[in-house]
Amino acid sequence: MPSRSFQSCAGHQAAFSIRPAIPADLSEIIEVDKAASLLFAPTGLISEEALADHVPREALLGAMNEGWLLVAQMPDKTIVGFVMASLRDGGLYVDQLSVSPEYGRQGIGTALMENLESKARDRNVLELTLSTFRDLPWNAPFYTTLGFRHMKRSQLRPFMLQIETAQAEFMDVSKRTFMRKRLRKTLFRSKKAQ
Repeated sequence: MPSRSFQSCAGHQAAFSIRPAIPADLSEIIEVDKAASLLFAPTGLISEEALADHVPREALLGAMNEGWLLVAQMPDKTIVGFVMASLRDGGLYVDQLSVSPEYGRQGIGTALMENLESKARDRNVLELTLSTFRDLPWNAPFYTTLGFRHMKRSQLRPFMLQIETAQAEFMDVSKRTFMRKRLRKTLFRSKKAQ
């Protein structure tokens, strides 16, 4: 598995690796998710109830079983980040990317996304999609640096509208955007897809 190094808060070099998740990782993944959600508390964009919640264990297991749950691990085996995705409508939807706040802005999120993209390309996935907050620096602006582009409202798929409806119960969806990164071009397109 690929390894990356990053500058720790103390100024020492430390290595981390990206690998597929295993069942023993789930408790740590949930703790990372809960810690990362605290970054949103000062924004007022997500309800307090949602901030206290986490990705359900069943959803994590499902993604893991499909091969779409990757973790970032320190040399001492501590899990410090994860990315979870699911196949939807011919593409791969990034359901969640979380990094422990104390390890933020060190390249871990980028490494997780790069590894997910590589895995998607290996499995002939056409595109990556996700939904995120438009203006938070660690949301849409971050994904833009990775090659994601905003989707027009007219381009949203039915599953995206369902996600938006579900999100509206606990966050301000007017501040969110769907983004896409094409991984390969299709030779033939139906009129509906154009």
